Amino acid sequence: MSDYARPSWDDYFMEVCEAISKRATCDRGRSGCVIAKNRQILATGYVGAPQGLPHCDEAGHQFKTVVHEDGHESHHCVRTVHAEQNAICQAAKRGISIEGATLYCRMTPCRTCAMLIINCGIVRVVCEKKYHAGAESETMFADAGVQLEYKLNEVQQYDNQ
Repeated sequence: MSDYARPSWDDYFMEVCEAISKRATCDRGRSGCVIAKNRQILATGYVGAPQGLPHCDEAGHQFKTVVHEDGHESHHCVRTVHAEQNAICQAAKRGISIEGATLYCRMTPCRTCAMLIINCGIVRVVCEKKYHAGAESETMFADAGVQLEYKLNEVQQYDNQ
């Protein structure tokens, strides 16, 4: 008998997600995404600029300043489409229903991604870590009945902030 233990399905899909993230073109948060159902991968996506437009790795970041309700400011790179958005687009382009699926990603999806996930009928989201500004997404998922799980109970740190 071998000491080898097969990974759980969640661990398997998270490992695939990690491999996909290596194609990401923004070094601030290289992310990948896997959408799966019935133990089958339906769609994948990674962070990157829209087709035909320059990537962060080529042209640099495109920062926007956001002023929040409490007055503090944050800076976000807006050149890229999020991994979750790209995976949802891939499914749509290929006519693949993702209703009832599980989405695997690096960190809590942002507010916009959370709304798309909810409206697509995805029922479960598994994240490696938490997003520092993910509280609103967590609330939306709870209110919409989307199950949210974290592999690690820590906040994702960006490689290049």
